[in-house]
Amino acid sequence: MQRKDASGFASGSDFSAMKKTEEKKKILVVDDEENLRYMLQVVLGKQGYAVDMAFNGDEALSMVASSSYDFILCDIRMPVVDGPEFLRRSLESGLDSTIIMMSAYGTVDTAIECMKLGAYDYISKPFKNDEIILVLKKAEERERLKEENRRLREDIEREYSFSSIVGKTERMREIFSLVKKVCDFKTTVLILGESGTGKELIARAIHFNSNRKKAPFVAVNCGAIPENLLESELFGHVKGAFTDAVSDKAGLFDQADSGTLLLDEIGEMPPFLQVKLLRVLQEGEIRPVGAAAAKKIDVRVVSATSRDLAADISSGRFREDLFYRINVFCISVPPLRERAGDIPFLVNHFLQKYSALLGKSPVRLSPDFISTLMGYAWPGNVRELENCVERALVLCEGNFLTADCLPDNLFRERLSSGGGDGLPDGFSLKRASELLERDYIRKALEKTGGNRTHAAKILEISHRALLYKIKEYGMD
Repeated sequence: MQRKDASGFASGSDFSAMKKTEEKKKILVVDDEENLRYMLQVVLGKQGYAVDMAFNGDEALSMVASSSYDFILCDIRMPVVDGPEFLRRSLESGLDSTIIMMSAYGTVDTAIECMKLGAYDYISKPFKNDEIILVLKKAEERERLKEENRRLREDIEREYSFSSIVGKTERMREIFSLVKKVCDFKTTVLILGESGTGKELIARAIHFNSNRKKAPFVAVNCGAIPENLLESELFGHVKGAFTDAVSDKAGLFDQADSGTLLLDEIGEMPPFLQVKLLRVLQEGEIRPVGAAAAKKIDVRVVSATSRDLAADISSGRFREDLFYRINVFCISVPPLRERAGDIPFLVNHFLQKYSALLGKSPVRLSPDFISTLMGYAWPGNVRELENCVERALVLCEGNFLTADCLPDNLFRERLSSGGGDGLPDGFSLKRASELLERDYIRKALEKTGGNRTHAAKILEISHRALLYKIKEYGMD
């Protein structure tokens, strides 16, 4: 999707990308047969390619040194410098063009060797025009996917950079400092924090700011996988290890090799697996279920939990030796109620995110919108705030976001705790009566099991009036 700046125009980098896609793809044909060179020039020119030609590998090396080409069609047998030698010297020089070898009868084995060296593909002579066009189109699609993967990786790295984690308070700045210190080491990290505080985001920041960022980041919730499957998921299994093991399967440790594995909610891991995980961390090797031998792995393990592991150790639920092994470097993420100063920044971040996703115009915030958010304890932490902002944007009909777009439970908490006298902040009788009315309607609906006719009777209002109030307060 094309990105635009605040003025609505494509950014410079996007304009360059658009311009590049509009330019003709450049192809260099390297062959000592003059007829073949000119035939390919005509055929590929009709397909929209810009075609240059070289008589042999030596001439081609001079041309690629001074010009860039998207694709190179190179014959294998040529005088002076043949195809394999051109390929070898090109790759050694760092050439990133896609090279396709052209092999005559008897040189197919050589063409396959060229592919092992780094050629993309080969095509056997004589070939039909459609064949060479199909090979080039496949190569174009491959290059498009490579470019798309590169951009996705850049987007991911940007998303999990320090600048993308919203936090201006002193507590969050301390966390950023800890992440910077530990990210390039294989040291095990334990991230503590309540549900919704962003523990996985911190784990991803550790990975994508480390020297392992090009390798996989794999996350698994230890409490979301049944005990009888968790060992196989983590360590893999070999064919025949159990009834349903019809083939070998790589585990998550294998998938994260050279990268990072996040063991989320590690406090939910069953005791028998804690023993095996301890051995993995100590020995740096895993044994797939049913395997006769262990295998070495290089995985950086980050663990996260919302449980009190010290209490779990006392009760025998969690192994003390494993705790010390995973807790070499500890990062404690504060709940949102202890970093309320970050709420306005987080709100702005989520507004930008969901305005783009929902196709909404930028909105302005009313003072009561922010004050209501600031006065709430956020038991669901940042995740709850994000959901709240998304919901408010969906309900917002204009470009002014007011407290009316917020869920009822935010107001109920302020009503019960505000000012120490049972009143909301401020002196608006209208707001106080609205809060009280919402709360009474909610309680009546709860008491009657959602029966609106009975709720209207105990509230002593008409059924029609109740329906209007429910709609007005967004209580459907």
